[in-house]
Amino acid sequence: MNLKNIHNIYFVGIGGIGMSALARYFKASGKNVAGYDKTQTAVTDSLVDLGVKIHFEDSISQVDDAFLNYDTTLVVYTPAVPKDHKELAYFKNDKNFTVLKRSEILGLITKNTFCLAVAGTHGKTTTTSILGHLLYQCNVELTAFLGGISENYNSNLILNGNKVSVVEADEFDRSFLTLSPDLACITSMDADHLDIYGDASELIKSFKDFTEKIKPSGKLFVKNGLPLQGITYGIEDDADYSIQNIKIQNGVYVFDVKMPNATLEKVQFNLPGRHNLSNALIALAMAAEYGCPHQQLAKALASYKGVKRRFTYQIKTEELVFIDDYAHHPEEINAVHQAVREMYPNKRVLAIFQPHLFSRTKDFVDDFATSLAQFDEVMLLDIYPARELPIEGVTSNWLLQKIQNKNKQLVAKNELVTKIKDSKAQIILTIGAGDIGAEVEHIKKGLSVAS
Repeated sequence: MNLKNIHNIYFVGIGGIGMSALARYFKASGKNVAGYDKTQTAVTDSLVDLGVKIHFEDSISQVDDAFLNYDTTLVVYTPAVPKDHKELAYFKNDKNFTVLKRSEILGLITKNTFCLAVAGTHGKTTTTSILGHLLYQCNVELTAFLGGISENYNSNLILNGNKVSVVEADEFDRSFLTLSPDLACITSMDADHLDIYGDASELIKSFKDFTEKIKPSGKLFVKNGLPLQGITYGIEDDADYSIQNIKIQNGVYVFDVKMPNATLEKVQFNLPGRHNLSNALIALAMAAEYGCPHQQLAKALASYKGVKRRFTYQIKTEELVFIDDYAHHPEEINAVHQAVREMYPNKRVLAIFQPHLFSRTKDFVDDFATSLAQFDEVMLLDIYPARELPIEGVTSNWLLQKIQNKNKQLVAKNELVTKIKDSKAQIILTIGAGDIGAEVEHIKKGLSVAS
C-alpha cells in the first residue's frame, strides 16, 4: 500500500495512546482524519482541537460519507476493540475496504525510514520517549511515536522530520513482528500477556522472532543477562554500556557512563528509580550508536522531564507527596517500590492499586501479593476489565486475601479521598493501567483542600 494515495484515515479506537499518536501524525501529514472511541478523554479532546472529528456512539451512521469511500479511505483499528464492534465489523465485512491494525500501519510508516525500535515487557514508553528526546535535541530529523504523553513536548508524538522513526515495539498480539528496525533494543522479557501467549516460553520465542526482523546491517541491544546476543547494557556491571559511580545529589542521579570507546562523566538524570536509570542508559546507547555527539547527549539527558503517569509527582511538599504511576505488572510495582524507598527512605508509603485484566491478575496473583505487601499500607480497587469478561473467582478481594500485610483494604473509587485522608502515610501512590488515572485529579484536589 502507498499511503501517499490515501486521503482519509478512519480510526476505530482513536483515543488509545498509540492510536492517537498515529492520528496526530496523519493529521500533520495533511490527511483527513476522523474516528470513534468509547469514551471522551483529554486525549480525544486534544485531537478534536487539532480538527479531528470524533464520535462516541458505535454506529456506522455516525461516520461521515467521505470515510465510506473505500477507494480513498484507510481504516485503522486496535486489537483492544471488541470483536462485536459494529463499525469495525462493517468495514471488515466489506472486502473493498483496507482495514489494518495499528501495528501494521507503524510498519508501513517506518519501512522507508531509519527505524529505532524499543521492545520489552517493561520500560518501552519511558525508553522511547527518552530516545525521541535525545535525538530531537541532537537535531535529528525524526518522528517518534510514544505510548504516553511526554512532559517535554506535552504530546505522544515528537515530529521533526521523517528520515528517522522511533517506535515502541509492542509484544502484545505479536504486533512488533510488523516492524523491520535498523537499531532495536530489548529491555526485559518477563512473563506477561499470557492470555495471548499461553505460557512464558512462547513470549520469549516471539522476542527471538522479533530480533530476526532487524535489518541485516542493523544492531540489537539487550539488557545484560538476557539470553540473547547483542550489544549489552547494564547498571554497575561489565556490560558494553554501563552506568557506574551512581550518586544522588538534590534528588537527581549523577553518574558516569562507560561506553565501548569512551566514558561520559557526571551525567545527570532527573527520574527516580534504578529502572529509569536503565531506561536512560539504553536510550543513550542507541542514540550514541546512531551517531549523536556524546556531550550533546549528556546535556539532553539532563533536560528530560519524563512521561505522564510514569512516577509523576502530583503533590510534592514537605508534609505530603502524591505520585501517580502506570505500573500494572508485579515487576513494575517492584520498580516503583525501589524508587520510592530510595527517594523517601524513612517515610510511610500508601499504595493504591487497580489490577488490570482478570487474566493478568489470575496469572500473577501471588507475585502481585508479594510486590504489594512491601508497602506500609495497601488499598485495592476492583479489577479493570479492559477487553475481558470476568473470570470466576478472580477478584480484587481474592488478591487482597493473599497480601501479607495487616494494613490492607478494598476501596471503592468514591471512597478514595476519604480513605486516604484517614491514612497516616506521608507518601501516596496510585498505580495501575486502567481508569485509576482518571481519579488522580479528584485525589489531588481532595488532598490539596485537606492540606
